[in-house]
Formats: sequence, C-alpha cells, structure tokens
Amino acid sequence: MSLDVPRTEPRPGHTAAEEIRRRLEHARSTRLAQLKALDQETASPDDPLTAHQREAIESALQEIEQALARLDNGTYGICEGCGKPVPPERLEILPYTRHCVTCRRRAA
Repeated sequence: MSLDVPRTEPRPGHTAAEEIRRRLEHARSTRLAQLKALDQETASPDDPLTAHQREAIESALQEIEQALARLDNGTYGICEGCGKPVPPERLEILPYTRHCVTCRRRAA
C-alpha cells in the first residue's frame, strides 16, 4: 500500500486548504524518505535503474513544491491546460496534479 494514499474524509476542524497542504506535505516527506533510502541502499549511484528512480522521485518532489505554490497563490485545483477545475476525485488520487484527465491525455 502506498504511503501517499490520502484519507477520504477530512479531519475534524481542518479547512479544505489545510487538508490539502497536509496531504502535499505528507507526499513530500514520503518522497524525501524514498530518496534517503535510495542513497543508503544503493551500491552504485551510477546504476541506470537507480538514476531513473532518483529522477522520478525528484520530479515528483518538484511537482509537489509547485502544487504547494499553487495552493498559496489560489490556483490549486485549476487545470493548467483548460483552466477548468480538476475533479476532486483526481486530486484525491494525485494531489499534486496540474491537469485534468482530458488535458493530461492530450499532453501524453
């Protein structure tokens, strides 16, 4: 089970923005722990698989930081492709996403 699985119900007394920030910070701390474990367990930092894993984790960290910035400036949850709200179900699954499913498919 992924450590990024968010709670489906909000915590009592938390606003939506606080809950989103909590989920994003949890995702960030999970990725940082993954990087630390990768550093400690890797025999060779030049290994292509290790390099790919590191790139994927660092990319996710960058997206998480960007999501936190969007939360701060009030654009969190708005698709960068079409400008429409990203469905809450998508944000529940991937809280740092920048695009709705339709725009993501177009970009792929």
